[in-house]
Amino acid sequence: MKSTLIIGVIVLAALAVGVWYKELGGSQGAVYSARVPSVVVASVRRESVRREVEALGTVKSRESVVLSAKVTEKVEQVHFSDGQQVRRGELLVTLRAGEQQAKVRAARANLREQEREYRRIEGLVRRNTIARSELDRLQTDIEVARAVLAQNQAELEARFIHAPFAGLLGFRQISPGALVTPGTVISTLDDLAIVKLDFAVSEQYIGQLSVGSAIEGRVAAFPEQRFTGRVSGVDSRVNPLTRAIVVRAEIANPQLLLRPGMLMTLQLIVDQHAGLVVPEEALVARQQSHYLFVVTPDKMVEQRLVEVGYRSRGRAEIVSGVAEGEQIITRGIERVRPGQTVETRAAERFTYQEAG
Repeated sequence: MKSTLIIGVIVLAALAVGVWYKELGGSQGAVYSARVPSVVVASVRRESVRREVEALGTVKSRESVVLSAKVTEKVEQVHFSDGQQVRRGELLVTLRAGEQQAKVRAARANLREQEREYRRIEGLVRRNTIARSELDRLQTDIEVARAVLAQNQAELEARFIHAPFAGLLGFRQISPGALVTPGTVISTLDDLAIVKLDFAVSEQYIGQLSVGSAIEGRVAAFPEQRFTGRVSGVDSRVNPLTRAIVVRAEIANPQLLLRPGMLMTLQLIVDQHAGLVVPEEALVARQQSHYLFVVTPDKMVEQRLVEVGYRSRGRAEIVSGVAEGEQIITRGIERVRPGQTVETRAAERFTYQEAG
């Protein structure tokens, strides 16, 4: 009987110890679960949002010509050097012109003689000494003399080659004494103060293309330099093979850094406005919906359904669902739930752009 009583006391003690350990473990779990999670947050900011279309374009001169002679003649003098910047109308090449100068002098003398004869006959006609038909014949001779003079002057001017517009010359292809013929290349001339940029974009963007849209581009020769310009025109036809349309932009080139034939990597800005932007990593996608976890001023977590606009380079535009300045969780989302209290720290690497 006594041994039975001892065994009962031992069992009751064991049960009491088990209950005590269970309660102790539960309280420790409660303490652990009550630990406040730490999350990384960022502010909802208003900044410039733009939609871009990337493309490759080829730089072209605004004006470009191959200089050549109109006549067959020997070069008397070359007035330019390789790569020279010239003004419009500047004399570049003089061809031998002695024979044409003589023809011009003879034609001018013949015209003066015809005009003197006309004035003499005109006086006689007024006195009815000579018939008026003689005066009409002399008027015809004057017109012929003027035409001959104009022709000889044009042939003389062809011996002097001028720059048709201001620009940058290429290499000189002729030397004094060389015989040139029509079509002989003398040099090239390019107007580079403003260059044209032709590039192709998919036909799906036709509705968003407009004259005046901004572009930004870079070339391999100057990787740190950003060139900006505006769309000046859109081609009238879509290529049926590539389903792309050619767009032309103009870029100011005051330092003449851009040269014809350069390949440019560019972004065509089809839309630009100020909007609310958050780090893209803060978005939580569930089926067709997107959510943000917002931290209220009293450190409580709220789950917000948001509408997402444009996305680019780790940033996302939020059309609705949050307000400027609110704190949203970017890291640690998996450790929180709506209604929970959290500790916050600022985002480490995400940077915003200023609103344009």
